Amino acid sequence: MQNRVDPLGALFRSAARGLFMGNRGGRIHDPGTRELVPARRWVSKAWICCEIAFRERRRTVWGESYTELFFLDEVTALAAGHRPCFECRRQAAQDFAAAFAHGNGLAAPPAAGHMDAILHQERVGTEPGDRREKRLYVAFIDTLPDGAAIASDGPDRQIFAVRGPYMLPWSPHGWGPPLPRQKSRLVTLVTPPSTVMALKAGYRPVWHPSAATEAFDRHHPGSAAA
Repeated sequence: MQNRVDPLGALFRSAARGLFMGNRGGRIHDPGTRELVPARRWVSKAWICCEIAFRERRRTVWGESYTELFFLDEVTALAAGHRPCFECRRQAAQDFAAAFAHGNGLAAPPAAGHMDAILHQERVGTEPGDRREKRLYVAFIDTLPDGAAIASDGPDRQIFAVRGPYMLPWSPHGWGPPLPRQKSRLVTLVTPPSTVMALKAGYRPVWHPSAATEAFDRHHPGSAAA
């Protein structure tokens, strides 16, 4: 099914298995054909990232209820514009809300709806045409925290996530070998700005095992950057 999500928020078909599932607040597929309904992609503001398994619940994927989506890891989900679920990932959601408040200058951790409204604005903008693809931003790479995703230039965008002095290339199957983080340059920022501020304020997303310390050590012996 077209239910895998890349860091740009696009849905695609893949046999790759990820660490998290989620949804976009409701059904964005046709339950009869189990095909995506593109016009419904941006309808809801509630884009969340959930656990794969929770309280032994069983679901028919892309049935009559909401549209189940799947992510390589939380870094991918955050880049796409999702946030942790307050039901199945309550502690992560509370930690994210606290960091969201601290990083974005809010007086108290915001409710889910407040964050959803901010993230929705950052995903789609204010013009009707902006709803056809995810908004991107510009930032100095030196200022970005671990877990922020960036995109290369050109029509065939390659996505990378920043981690220490490295950039890790994204694929549906995992993060590739780390590359040196280029310094003092403007880059295309994929992760929503308010989420970047939450990462700066200390929120630590879950990475796919392909981004584990061993991967860094294997390609950079003696490095403790991971």
